[in-house]
Amino acid sequence: MDARSDEEPEAQLPDVGVGPWPGEHPADPRYDPELLEHGDRRNVVDEYRYWTMEAIVADLDARRHPFHVAIENWQHDLNIGSIVRTANAFVAAEVHIVGKRRWNRRGAMVTDRYQHVRHHESVEALAAWAAEAGLPIVAVDTHPASRPVDAAPLTKACVLLFGQEGPGLTEAAIAAASDHVHVRQLGSTRSLNAAAAAAIVMHEWLRTHARS
Repeated sequence: MDARSDEEPEAQLPDVGVGPWPGEHPADPRYDPELLEHGDRRNVVDEYRYWTMEAIVADLDARRHPFHVAIENWQHDLNIGSIVRTANAFVAAEVHIVGKRRWNRRGAMVTDRYQHVRHHESVEALAAWAAEAGLPIVAVDTHPASRPVDAAPLTKACVLLFGQEGPGLTEAAIAAASDHVHVRQLGSTRSLNAAAAAAIVMHEWLRTHARS
């Protein structure tokens, strides 16, 4: 994993998680001796309580979905962390940060530790990587050529490319995509919050391709 920004300690909340393991500690190598001894207050599902971070990542790797998430990062958008958190929740293959290497990960709530994150200097670099991987790029933006995301199934193996709050996707990003989608909306606002739109599109992929 790369594209990591400055480290921030994971919050230790006394009312979250579990305390020390009661009784004799299990010999299963997935368990972390320190967590067994002192308790596990991390923001993880119960299935992963007391597991090492490496064991959790390995388990997620065994069942990741074939869609990738890419985000343009030219203005240190606060939404990026939230999009990374959603990508982790839906078990995306990877998250790709396009542009500045440093990104605001506060909204990720430490989920980037369990999610593969890759950096690309430019849209062109992302497009070259996607072409080599055989993955079409799906631009998510209110572009005139875009279709409602629920109007036709998203490609199963793809890169979902999101822009920044306000300016949306750059022209280079729109040009690099072979498909363009947007989220239906009926109100007066021109566009949805970037993190909200990303969550809807990822859930639409999940609804279509991972119903079980």
